[in-house]
Amino acid sequence: MKVVLDHTKDEAANIRTFYFKPEQPVQYTAGQYTELTVPHDNADMRGIRHWFTLSSSPLDDYLTITTKFFGDKSSSFKKALFNLKPGIELNMATPMGDFVLPKLVQTPLIFVAAGIGITPIHSILEWLAASKENRPINLIYAVRIEDEIIFQDTFERAGIHATIIVSEPSDAWGGERGHLSAELILGLEKPSENTLIYISGPEPLVEKLANDLHRSGINNNQLVSDQFVNYTDI
Repeated sequence: MKVVLDHTKDEAANIRTFYFKPEQPVQYTAGQYTELTVPHDNADMRGIRHWFTLSSSPLDDYLTITTKFFGDKSSSFKKALFNLKPGIELNMATPMGDFVLPKLVQTPLIFVAAGIGITPIHSILEWLAASKENRPINLIYAVRIEDEIIFQDTFERAGIHATIIVSEPSDAWGGERGHLSAELILGLEKPSENTLIYISGPEPLVEKLANDLHRSGINNNQLVSDQFVNYTDI
C-alpha cells in the first residue's frame, strides 16, 4: 500500500517516530508489524526494505514506526529513513503478526520490553487507553540510559505502572539497575500458570530470556515474543 510521510517526532536524541498517512484506512491489530520500503542509492547489504513494528494504535489516523539511529554505524536504509522529508510517498506492507492481546480480557499479562522493543507494547497500550479497556498488565521496561526512556505519557494514560530498569544509569537514577534476566523478571513479578509473558527486543536477548524462563518453569505456551533483528544495544 502507498503511504505518505506526514511528519516526524523526536522521542529522544537518537529515537524518532515517523508518521505516515495511508492512502486508505488500514485494518490491523495493536502489536503487529509491517515492512517499509525506502528506495535509496548505494544500498548496503541490508537492502531497501526493513521490518518495523507499528508503534501506533489501530484507532490512530496515522501509521507510525519508532526507531533508533546509530549514527555512522547505521545501515544505508536507516540513514535514508532519517533523511526523509515530509510529503514523500513510500510503500508499506499490510500489517501482520501475532504479538497481540489474547481474547480473554482477564488473562494476566507481563510485558517485557528491551530498548526499542517497547514499540509493539506502546501500540497495545495506546489502543487500550483509547478504547478504555482494562487488562491486568505488569510492564518491565529496560533501557541502557535514562535518556532512552520513551512513551511514559502513554503508560500513564493506559493506567500502567512500568518498572524501568537501566543498565548504565547515572548517579541520579533512583530506580532499578542492571540487565534484563529471567531471574530479574521472575523476582519482580510472580506469574501464575495462566499468565502470558510478552517479550520484545533485540533478537539474541529475546531468545535467551525465553529459553531461561522456560528452564525456570514457565511453559512455552505462556511466552509470546517479538524479535528485533540487528538490534544489540540492550
